[in-house]
Amino acid sequence: MTHTTDHNQVLFDRAKRVIPGGVNSPVRAFKAVGGTPRFVQRAQGPCFWDANGRRYLDYIGSWGPMILGHGHPAVVRAVQEAVLEGFSFGAPTEREVQLAEEILRLMPSMDMVRLVSSGTEAAMSAIRLARGATGRSMLIKFEGCYHGHADALLVKAGSGLATFGNATSAGVPPEVVKHTLVLEYNNVAQLEEAFGLYGKEIACLMIEPIAGNMNFVRASVPFVKRCRELCTEHGALLVFDEVMNGFRVALGGAQSVYAAQLTGFEPDMTVLGKVIGGGMPLAAFGARRAVMEQLAPLGAVYQAGTLSGNPVATACGLATLHEISKPGFFDDLSRKTRSLVAGLKAAAAAEGVPFSADSEGGMFGFFLLAELPSNYPQVMKSDGQRFNQLFHGLLERGVYIAPALYEAGFVSAAHTDEDIAATVAAAREAFRSM
Repeated sequence: MTHTTDHNQVLFDRAKRVIPGGVNSPVRAFKAVGGTPRFVQRAQGPCFWDANGRRYLDYIGSWGPMILGHGHPAVVRAVQEAVLEGFSFGAPTEREVQLAEEILRLMPSMDMVRLVSSGTEAAMSAIRLARGATGRSMLIKFEGCYHGHADALLVKAGSGLATFGNATSAGVPPEVVKHTLVLEYNNVAQLEEAFGLYGKEIACLMIEPIAGNMNFVRASVPFVKRCRELCTEHGALLVFDEVMNGFRVALGGAQSVYAAQLTGFEPDMTVLGKVIGGGMPLAAFGARRAVMEQLAPLGAVYQAGTLSGNPVATACGLATLHEISKPGFFDDLSRKTRSLVAGLKAAAAAEGVPFSADSEGGMFGFFLLAELPSNYPQVMKSDGQRFNQLFHGLLERGVYIAPALYEAGFVSAAHTDEDIAATVAAAREAFRSM
């Protein structure tokens, strides 16, 4: 009798002895879906290989950054050249300037950006800047939107608008979240009531325009329009968290998608990450000059970082932005993503499985629900047990999607039409087994 060693399990057992939960970010632990996490050994194009040498079509792409696929030659070359020049200097470099210029060219709602190392750091700093710029303390966020793990953002809704949020993590004191108001996504009436009650105290409203941490849920155009109007009316800053959306759903980010439908629309501040680093730790936040000049060393709002604008990360990000700016890039990426979504819908319908899905650019999401949800309570009605069956059904067939019901997926330029067809075929088999 032959016994095959599961090297993923061996590594997971080792990891659990030295790393909490065996992982360095919770969703990687497969706790929501059960089973053993896949430890990635290498990746190329649209695929990665695990510790057992098994190949998977990858639809998380490092949770969004790998828009070109893994190991794109131009990006690898840029990183290799940068590494030879030096890993980190703690001093300015020309590439920081080049990357900032490129970001501003593609997202003209900003005049200046500050580079940092993570989306959490960017969101946290943006909120501090908004508070400093307005002289106010309160912030609005929406249930189901994720803006990183800064204390003030780990909040769930209170029992009503007169009740502020409650911390969702141990270690976050109540006084830290007392200025955070959590509202229902896409609820215009609640939004208006909040500004009616607290308008003079609100520093900023932060929103994921297309939420990716309750799977894939769009902010409706009327909702975004009202967010803009109320922020303008009450002197609050509208902050678009485009860590996930930026340069992923369109070349100009989600804000360009809404600007195409709303005359003169733009956010006051933008938070970016993921794609702008091409897979390296890099993020940014930006706004108009009058706001950004309130940051140190020009102004009184302090923010700093030893590795901010890292020379290797900026090389990776610049090369990535150069490639995705080429004519037709997003047309082709969007076409492939729509093809995947349409194929999954057809496969589910053929097997009688309730299913809905949506996409924008290279980002997609699906629910085991007959209709697309528009807010977090509706998302929570999705069938978690059946999702787990689908996840493992796809995994067994060499397709890797997010190991959690509430995470969006990502298609890369490296995925071929044949890859999409193979994924849909695998999904139909998995649906059939459900």
